[in-house]
Amino acid sequence: MRLLYFAWLREKAGINSEEVNPPSEVATVADLIEWLKARGGGHAVAFADPTIVRVAVNQEYAKLSDSVAAGDEVAFFPPVTGG
Repeated sequence: MRLLYFAWLREKAGINSEEVNPPSEVATVADLIEWLKARGGGHAVAFADPTIVRVAVNQEYAKLSDSVAAGDEVAFFPPVTGG
């Protein structure tokens, strides 16, 4: 699974992207976020409040309840506003 971090999530996590192999119990976006938080460090800070994090799975906006699987690309970014 390829993870991408944008804006302040990238700054807090301390990385732009990474390849991960979460355990089989990680089945949803919410599970993935909890697993990342449990890794500690910058991930715990970046995902301290998952309600303000937006997610795309394979370049499609996703909800916390949406599924994730090996081979997916998951992007994390702050809410987007237009002007």
